[in-house]
Amino acid sequence: MNNILWKIKTFDEFTVPELYNVLKARIDVFVVEQNCPYPDLDDYDQKAVHIWAEQNGEVLANCRIFDKGIKYPEASIGRVLTTEKARGKRLGKQLIQYALDTIEARFHTSEIRISAQDYLLNFYGEFGFEDTGKKYLEDDIPHTEMFYRKK
Repeated sequence: MNNILWKIKTFDEFTVPELYNVLKARIDVFVVEQNCPYPDLDDYDQKAVHIWAEQNGEVLANCRIFDKGIKYPEASIGRVLTTEKARGKRLGKQLIQYALDTIEARFHTSEIRISAQDYLLNFYGEFGFEDTGKKYLEDDIPHTEMFYRKK
């Protein structure tokens, strides 16, 4: 995948087309592909730092990160996605590494808590996230709370 551009922006730094493309990718993956109607616009986008990969204006991978005390007492990562077109190209791994590095640089912490879809537990485990044992359904999808602390 050539010509991939990585971007990191706060909500107020988005251009209108960038915001549209990020929201479109989230709806395409979480609502349409996973067949899960849920309120994606949750009033947290304004408090997040958004990280995404795009190619020719199309979002291929995306997440949002939060400072301590917004979603959890620790920093957090959420709304992690790789679009169907971009899967298998290691963009998800690059995305999580960018998220970990950006949290450490911007928020000066390496303690991170996430809500992971259960089928991704091994994926997050590769980065050092550990299962906290807290399991629950979120929008009828099995999730597990995971915790990371840089070793």
